[in-house]
Amino acid sequence: MKNFAPLLLIMLMGIAPSLTAQEFPDADKSSMDMSYYPQRAAFRNFAKTPEEKLAGEPIMRVIYSRPQKKDRIVFGELIKYGEMWRIGANESTEITFMRDVMIGDQPVRAGRYTVYAMVNEKEWTVYFSLDLDGWGQYVFKPEESSVAEITVPTTVVRNTIETLGIIFEEAEDGAHMVIGWDNTVVRVPIKFQ
Repeated sequence: MKNFAPLLLIMLMGIAPSLTAQEFPDADKSSMDMSYYPQRAAFRNFAKTPEEKLAGEPIMRVIYSRPQKKDRIVFGELIKYGEMWRIGANESTEITFMRDVMIGDQPVRAGRYTVYAMVNEKEWTVYFSLDLDGWGQYVFKPEESSVAEITVPTTVVRNTIETLGIIFEEAEDGAHMVIGWDNTVVRVPIKFQ
């Protein structure tokens, strides 16, 4: 048994560097973020009553990467009008509906989707797609994978939004997914069934 111990020690020394020498990539320049509706859904387990906890159950969540303006003209130059956009950077923006919803007059079943937009100066057409786990919009074919689309007007805002943001705001019969970057904001109405 004494002869086995040195051999075991040598084997472990050979394995140890591979267990500790991990190569982690640098932080991405466009950080990933997520938003819930209702906004504090992630904190529902801290609710004091069962009713408050139930009211905080998530209805939808969006995950996206947040590019920065960095003194660039975003819409019309960086993102050209008439081109499809992944609404963010890196992986395609992803939305999960925890219940069935309506987008325009189109029913969308609970599930996971990606979100794209055909960007124009005065309006965007926003697509909800079954194409999952993709990088960008490069292979997105709306006619093949979209489950819903809606055209919404753009709004020009006075205060520049330096980093792309996506939030949800309450609406009369559901919520709006609000997308803002540079001096442009769009509101995508989502109705709850």
